[in-house]
Amino acid sequence: MDSKTPSSVAVILVNWNGYLLTQRCLLSLEKVSFDNFSVIVVDNGSEDGSFEKLKSEFSFPIFLKNFKNLGFTGGNNTGIVYALEKGFDYVLLLNNDTVVTPDFIDELLKIELMEKNVGMVQPLILFHESPNIIWSAGGKFHKVLGMSKTLGDRKAIHNYPLKVKELDWATGCCILISSEVIKKVGSLESAFFAYFEDVDWSLRVREAGYQIYLAPDSIIYHEGSASSKKPHDEGTLSAAVFYLHARNQLFLLRRHCKGILVFTSWPFHLMKYFGWMSYFCLRGRIKKMKAVAKGIYHGILLDHSQDEPLCP
Repeated sequence: MDSKTPSSVAVILVNWNGYLLTQRCLLSLEKVSFDNFSVIVVDNGSEDGSFEKLKSEFSFPIFLKNFKNLGFTGGNNTGIVYALEKGFDYVLLLNNDTVVTPDFIDELLKIELMEKNVGMVQPLILFHESPNIIWSAGGKFHKVLGMSKTLGDRKAIHNYPLKVKELDWATGCCILISSEVIKKVGSLESAFFAYFEDVDWSLRVREAGYQIYLAPDSIIYHEGSASSKKPHDEGTLSAAVFYLHARNQLFLLRRHCKGILVFTSWPFHLMKYFGWMSYFCLRGRIKKMKAVAKGIYHGILLDHSQDEPLCP
């Protein structure tokens, strides 16, 4: 990795019917101290007029539009393609339901310059509604079980050792990655649509010989699961969320847990999902039970390397 300061950073935000969240995020980005970045807002086929409202309110972002919802993967990949074509040195994925601190990009780039062979860097992410509680301090991947764990999850800052450290995976909520690395390992796997795509991308980066780091002095605030927690007839989370969770977890196992790991990782997750189905059946949440069953079926059989997102 070149030791000189990068010339440009492309910050990619995906908006899907999230006017207020994206507006709040953009207002915080206006205060960022790093002076050589551009914001790319990718609208994912919104139907609430948010694309037009945001364009009328903010002049500094670059606005791109997908004419249907391509999910987290498809939306971000639209922005990544644009950023690579325009020659940005770094791409920074950022959830639209975040609020950033003014120096968060500077602190991410410090890790890029300080450490060797950097593939990805993520900030310390705190809950927006509880700013002393950690939402994510990075991720650990337990390969034997094929299980991805969020480090620092819901721990108080003062009880968690904050330091620069290597991670197994970085959360898609906020990832800094160089264009050089993207060209070597590829972008997000479109077929995932949403969930576990960040784990897959991170594992591919590590398999290519790069390291992933937490930048503890880079801080952003996240409103947890803002896009998926909406009222439904069977609870807060939709059946589609459970479908994607089951399907994409199995996609992940097929891609990264092979050989003898098949005999440890697959039984662990299949037992978990059959437990979910039993619980949903007992609670009368039939849509969710069927969604998990469909997720298992598709997770085993569908092609997980397609160019187009596989929608729920």
